[in-house]
Amino acid sequence: MNQVNTCLKRIFTVFNIFFAIVGGIIIGLALLSQVYTNINGNVEGRTTSLLLLYVVGATTMVIAILGAYGAHKENRGCMIAFLVCMVIGSLMLLRAGIVLASNRSQVEPTLEEKLKLLVPLNQAPQEAQDMANNLQTLAQCCGLFSYEDWRSDIPDSCVCNDEEVMEDLCQTVSYTSIMLTQKNIYTKPCFPVIIHYLLLIIDIMVGIIFSLATLALLGLALSSLIIHQMRHPNRATVVLSVPAIFAPSMPKYQELQNPPPKYQESPPHY
Repeated sequence: MNQVNTCLKRIFTVFNIFFAIVGGIIIGLALLSQVYTNINGNVEGRTTSLLLLYVVGATTMVIAILGAYGAHKENRGCMIAFLVCMVIGSLMLLRAGIVLASNRSQVEPTLEEKLKLLVPLNQAPQEAQDMANNLQTLAQCCGLFSYEDWRSDIPDSCVCNDEEVMEDLCQTVSYTSIMLTQKNIYTKPCFPVIIHYLLLIIDIMVGIIFSLATLALLGLALSSLIIHQMRHPNRATVVLSVPAIFAPSMPKYQELQNPPPKYQESPPHY
């Protein structure tokens, strides 16, 4: 005998299918990140980040499968385990989202302080110079804070082509190495570009985290309803109705105008 409302089970199944899809997307992003970092060389913190993505994606899929199985088989143990996971997950996600949002304002000064340690760029480690050159080519910028970060060794990644000069993206600078040299280089520095995209990524992450927390709270509510129905299978479904005390009655003025009929006395018989 089914103890859980069929409509509720279907809604919960759809929820878990969507939850499993989210887990699959996270695993897919981890795979794409792994391929990208393999092509572009080692990135600091790569292994830890990829492992975290794989764990989060796999855990999400396992929890979704657990919830769907528990609802389909009406297994109270699976549903209680799913409920506990939703409680823990929602609390962790809310905490992570609040911490990330509150620390957003500290990102720019912290990153600026770290990047200033790489200046001058022409004396920075080769790995840092390669990353700066790639960034300058992609973002059409020169130097971290100014083209002077390169001193007199401005690389070719800063140099504009004729089309970019016509688009007013460049400036002409003169510097002396062995002889006086002029170059058309990108006007904007790279640090504003870096901080713009970094803050954009943080905002997206905060949105994703709070969205997942909302889904976790929804899963918590649905699983609680299912467990409640499993514990009280014979309880009738509660239907909201208007109490009798609020039932519509005849207005007072109608009562005055239309008094209730009185019994007429029969005429006397003589």
